Amino acid sequence: MIPGTGTAVNVVAVLAGAVVGRLLGNRLPTRTRDLVTDGLGLVTLLIAATSAVAVLDPVLAREVGDSAPMLIVLGAVLIGGITGSLLGLESRVTALGGWLQRRLAGEAGSAERQRFVEGFVVASLIFCTGPLTILGSLNDGIGNGAEQLYLKSTLDLFAAIAFAASFGWGVAASAITVVVVQGSLTLVGVGLGDVLPDAHLAAITATGGLLLVGVALRLLRIREIPVADLLPALLVAPLLVTLVAALR
Repeated sequence: MIPGTGTAVNVVAVLAGAVVGRLLGNRLPTRTRDLVTDGLGLVTLLIAATSAVAVLDPVLAREVGDSAPMLIVLGAVLIGGITGSLLGLESRVTALGGWLQRRLAGEAGSAERQRFVEGFVVASLIFCTGPLTILGSLNDGIGNGAEQLYLKSTLDLFAAIAFAASFGWGVAASAITVVVVQGSLTLVGVGLGDVLPDAHLAAITATGGLLLVGVALRLLRIREIPVADLLPALLVAPLLVTLVAALR
């Protein structure tokens, strides 16, 4: 299997789902589209919870000690959040969404532009922060197969339909983010030549699950957490596992 095939399938799934959702969205009342978004928020919260449970993984506990996993996730979120905030990742992602809206959708009213940007940002975060994004892309690059990305593509297809029905063409633009993020991780996998240790993967999965909670809160309109600013936490988590294990 050629590395990158999984990402290519994922991009096609997102675009196809966005087209179907956009066509369907024109026939749905606003109340129904809002309800779809709320449902996605609840499902995202469920997925986030199942991922965050990885903080209790026995492999991680054996590597860093019983009391360290929670502190590692906390440290990753704090350090990653500070780093992302200083780099202005959330504002950069939002600005990219606005630029894409102008390039792809032309001039539109402020409400339509905000809807496009919100669709791009939320869809990009949903499609690119989950554990399947990281594990699937790395395994695809290493040569272990793209089955995880095929599973993710199926999930993203239905998510894109629902998101596009609510947010419009901004969801289709998130395919660019999928290419950049998953393509980069696939290249990293090609370079690694082997998968990360199980303890490091557990830390990444738990941290990613916590970030998905932030996405769910945004979808449910509870709080606008700048999740993009927290993305560096996914890189910090395995580094902290290595540090703590070395100090034991």
